[in-house]
Amino acid sequence: MTNADLERLVDTNDEWIRTRTGIRERRILRDPSKATSFMAAEAARELLDKRGIDAEEIEAIIVATVTPDMMFPATACLVGSAIGATRAWGFDLSAACSGFLFALSTGARFIESGKHKKVLVIGADKMSSIIDYTDRNTCVLFGDGAAAVLLEPDEDGFGIIDSIERSDGSNWELLCMPGGGSLNPPSHETVEARLHYLRQEGRSVFKLAVEGMSKVTAEILQRNDLTGDDIKYLVPHQANLRIIDATARYIGIGMEKVTMNIERYGNTTAATIPLCLHDWEADLRQGDNLILAAFGGGFTWGATYLRWAYDGSKVARTSPAELVAESV
Repeated sequence: MTNADLERLVDTNDEWIRTRTGIRERRILRDPSKATSFMAAEAARELLDKRGIDAEEIEAIIVATVTPDMMFPATACLVGSAIGATRAWGFDLSAACSGFLFALSTGARFIESGKHKKVLVIGADKMSSIIDYTDRNTCVLFGDGAAAVLLEPDEDGFGIIDSIERSDGSNWELLCMPGGGSLNPPSHETVEARLHYLRQEGRSVFKLAVEGMSKVTAEILQRNDLTGDDIKYLVPHQANLRIIDATARYIGIGMEKVTMNIERYGNTTAATIPLCLHDWEADLRQGDNLILAAFGGGFTWGATYLRWAYDGSKVARTSPAELVAESV
């Protein structure tokens, strides 16, 4: 769905969207009969194929999402069934745009404890299912997407080195979907009041996101004795180009050290960071220092220090330069 497509739906234009968000287009799941679990399962299958392992080797599945197929069963259960992960248990984790980082941290604990050797972490959201396409302030921002990572034990100092997770529910009403839960269960009244769509107070969220992402990124650098010169890439949540730029400037790095694909996908919520890892995989080498950072509804925010474990050029199908060329 391009900006031109949105011009036909609401009072907006391509220049306004690009200059304020950095988004040119976003992906929308074409088949209305399919949901988040379909995208998550597709990402999982591609990952298993790349790694050369069978789904039966997966022991746990964590799906970060705010758009589960239904209230229950968990989307993770549906994904496990779809890919044939018959030995795996799983659950969904809801932390909005910080969901992938929270799920990554949670999955790592299962590996570190020795309980599991293969944990599948998926960030997936069908945001088009909760977006009001008559609201020009929110409908331009979001797209659908899914991406997956596999966590395995490491004894050589690679992988997740450190992480910070934070949450504060005091301003929850600034970014939420009021309907559908036990507070406002579905009814004619909630549908008519459009409570089942995402709501956002843009200016307030922008200020909180800049402050939250910037400070937590600086904090994780400081407590690991890192500077901008020590990291290969900052991998930020893809919410808004201006938020990403502000975070990079706050920690003193140039945009050449920031992964960005927001112009192609928009904000896919829990999927943005793993999609960046996928798109930049070919450029990553063993030992590269990455800082992942996110801010989302809740409010939730966090940062992860990751030391890359392998030569991405040997397995990736595309390179960042090819993706940029394709986008242009």
